[in-house]
Amino acid sequence: MEHPLHLFGYCPRCGSNRFAINDVKSKRCEDCGFVLYFNAIAATVALIMNKQGELLVARRSKEPAKGTLDLPGGFADSMETAEEGVAREVAEETGLKVTATRYLFSLPNIYVYSGFEEHTLDLFFLCEVEDDTLPTANDDVEELMWIKLQDIDDSLFGLQSIRKGVKKFIKEHAKR
Repeated sequence: MEHPLHLFGYCPRCGSNRFAINDVKSKRCEDCGFVLYFNAIAATVALIMNKQGELLVARRSKEPAKGTLDLPGGFADSMETAEEGVAREVAEETGLKVTATRYLFSLPNIYVYSGFEEHTLDLFFLCEVEDDTLPTANDDVEELMWIKLQDIDDSLFGLQSIRKGVKKFIKEHAKR
């Protein structure tokens, strides 16, 4: 796989086409000296359990991985904490209000959007919500469902990091 830096042919500061590979993570403009680092984008993922021990699972309504299972979440906005981002995404996608978050783990991911590979760092949070009885599928979610952990088939999750995260969460939850 070719590194995504090859897609950047011009310096974003001065527009020069003398924008050359600097090292494995960056390009440097030979005219103005600007260095562009290609870093991961922060994304958040919500693991929401109800009192019956079921996980809130979404079905994606849009590409990438349209029609596959997913968890509520999305990209963190600029000047937003990961906790604020996961709460906002949960509200946008489910209508639920997050009352508490606990960071669990992170996984790298490649999220293809508009034909471009976005390298993300997906931050997984265990989220408590105010009232779990009325989730509503909104935004880029086709449907929401509560599934018992033992009934979850992680292979049905379309995004690689979500699939790995669900598998990790179920394994760790079983140890309790």
